Amino acid sequence: MALRVGLVGAGGRMGRLLAAAVLDSDDLDLILSTEHQDHPMLGRDVGLVAGVGACGRPIESLESGMHAAVDVFLDFSLPAGTARLLELGGARPLVVGTTGLNAEQTAALRAYALTAPVVAAPNFSTGVTLLTELVQLAARVLAGYDAEIIEAHHRHKRDAPSGTALALARALADARRVSLDDKACYGREGAVGERPAGEIGIHAVRAGDIVGEHTVMLAGLGERVELRHVATSRQAFVSGAVRAVRWVRGRPPGLYGMRDVLGL
Repeated sequence: MALRVGLVGAGGRMGRLLAAAVLDSDDLDLILSTEHQDHPMLGRDVGLVAGVGACGRPIESLESGMHAAVDVFLDFSLPAGTARLLELGGARPLVVGTTGLNAEQTAALRAYALTAPVVAAPNFSTGVTLLTELVQLAARVLAGYDAEIIEAHHRHKRDAPSGTALALARALADARRVSLDDKACYGREGAVGERPAGEIGIHAVRAGDIVGEHTVMLAGLGERVELRHVATSRQAFVSGAVRAVRWVRGRPPGLYGMRDVLGL
């Protein structure tokens, strides 16, 4: 029997690609596609919205009641949509790619994971998952080197810095056994003075249609190491998210990441 998927955020950029991928899969069944109640795609055939042809299933609101038949929820919406899903999810497995969650929403996500398996990641790319591993190794080996993270995304991205940049910064801070809250510097302006030892710089660029670029720079005296990931298509995120949907069903309750999905 095909795995019954509920997609939250079906009308967004990622949502449309995810809908197409699930509809094209032999072992997944897109039984529910949702958007917020004011979304212009509400009521439209999700297959047409995804560009793969009519499938006879309209985009609905999450409150429609169809969520009762869902095996796994796939959420690439906005923080408010994720918060509503956590209220209605009914302890079903979740795969969450929404970024920009506030402290209260993050706490609600962690509480949900006490009763159901949740894969949450700011970036579902296999390459970014590997980048995070390499950053931790480099941060330990180059312990005294200055660390800077530069991320770039399209002009429509709402949160900054990106969730991926923050995850990379946390990985770096954890490897050095320091608190990111104590060491983070979000951009610089004016007479900021000499760079403090151990500072982790985080900088955001928003321009054009950039899919996603992340560079971690570790600079010492006489040399600099740069670890970089460039996404040229959102398909890199789609394949990882669909892989997580297949992986999460049947797992014990808990909060997982792409490292778990990839078996790292």
